[in-house]
Formats: sequence, structure tokens, C-alpha cells
Amino acid sequence: MTNQIARDHTAPHWLGLESSTCVVTGAAGGIGRAIATTFADAGARIALLDRDEAGCHAAADALRANGADVMAVACDIAEPASVNRARDQVERRFGHADVLVNNAGLLRAGGIEDIGLDAWNAMLAVNLTGYMLCAQAFGRRMLARGAGSIVHIASVAAHHPQTWSGAYSPSKAGIAMLSRQIAAEWGARGVRSNAICPGMIRTPLSKAFYEQGDVETRRSAMTASRRIGEPRNIAEVVAFLASHRAAYVNGAELAVDGGFECMLMDLVPRPGFEAARTV
Repeated sequence: MTNQIARDHTAPHWLGLESSTCVVTGAAGGIGRAIATTFADAGARIALLDRDEAGCHAAADALRANGADVMAVACDIAEPASVNRARDQVERRFGHADVLVNNAGLLRAGGIEDIGLDAWNAMLAVNLTGYMLCAQAFGRRMLARGAGSIVHIASVAAHHPQTWSGAYSPSKAGIAMLSRQIAAEWGARGVRSNAICPGMIRTPLSKAFYEQGDVETRRSAMTASRRIGEPRNIAEVVAFLASHRAAYVNGAELAVDGGFECMLMDLVPRPGFEAARTV
């Protein structure tokens, strides 16, 4: 991460996460790594989970070099045994998890007419079933303790069909409902569940898109903020929702998209009612 603000690590952080253990899936790069870095800046202990073992260890080494208490765990969230092993490793090192961030995700191209069942199931296994498996594995200890926070990374594609992307939009819509169901079932037992829907974020996976012609200009014009977001913009919202500062936020679904979702009517031609574009 760049452009971080230095702080006095002897002073309490406003989020109050210093004594917390935060588990982040899909933590090897992009949004996951930014989330882990933000937790580290807040003084939390962090467990990085990713099936990219080398990338996961590289991310952990970078955080450790800056003084973070961090561990890297190879984990395929689509495999129940792998998730349970990861939970056991985290508990041996840090004890119970206070925060779980379900962030790992998979995107594969394919139209609904032709997508094979194996490809459909593979995406759902990571993007939806994997979130449930992690929520169960780490959430049971939260329920036993009567405290915990889970943040799920969905997408604006949960609300708007992302065509030619196979099961991506259905899986992200499922995440949003899974989060609300967890909140409804576990809220009375002290465990909160919230979802974030990122949109128009420049990540290592989407970077190539923005290098093509005027794509960045056109995408920026589709947001109210007229700019593309960065992974840290998601990470900072995750850290807030994970913390006690959001103690009365439960079952929420928050778009972090620069105002993309409020721009639909701006894309409709309305002669006489159109302001000049600023980009």
C-alpha cells in the first residue's frame, strides 16, 4: 500500500482493533491485501488466507516487515477440509477470530446459454459456498463467545447483471442474501454480518482494462465521483464495519462504488435536462 498516514503505534487506534484477530480470505493481492494492510495499520493481528500460497506468504512478509503480527495460511475456501484446517491453524496461533472478512472470489467468462455445469459450480463453490463454509468455521467460535463481526465482499454485480460472466452476478447476489441471513440468525447472539458491494475499483485483475484506450475516462464518467476507486477505498470501509464503531450496523449492504449505482438515469438521454459532463 502507498500513501499511508504514519501514526503513533503507542496510542490507541480509533477503531479499537488492537486486541483483535482478523481473518481475511483472498488476501494475497488486490482488495484482500489492502484490507489486511488496513487491519495491520489499526494494530490488529491478521491471518491471511489464500490458495495462492506463495502470494499469501509474500503479503505476510511485507506486513511483517512493517511490524504487523501476521500469519499466512494456504486455504482453498471451496474445500471444507481446507477451511477447517485453516481455522485450526489460526486458533493455534492467535486463538479465536474476532473478525472474518469473506473476500476471496472467482470470475470466469461465459454466457448463460453455453456455460457448462462444472464452470457454473466452480464459481459458486468459491463465491458463495466458500463464504458459507468460512462463516461456519470461524463463526461458531464467535457464537460461543457471543461476539464477532463478519464482512462479506459482494459486488455491484449483485444488483445489476454482469453479462457474459457466467455465475458471477448470481453468486454475488447470493452473498448479499447470505450476509443478511447470517445477521438475522446470529445477531441476537452477538455476531454481526454486513456486506460491501464494490464497483469501479482498480485492482491487479482489472488493471489491464484501464490501460485500454479511453476505458478509464468512460468508466469514471459513469460514477458520481468521476473517478476510479482503489483497493484502500474498500479496505477502509471494511475496517469500520469490522470494528466496534459499527456495533449497531448489522445486516447492512453498502455500495462502495463512487456513486455508480445512482447514475442510471444520467445514462438515459434527456434533452433539455442534461448538464455538461466534467470528464
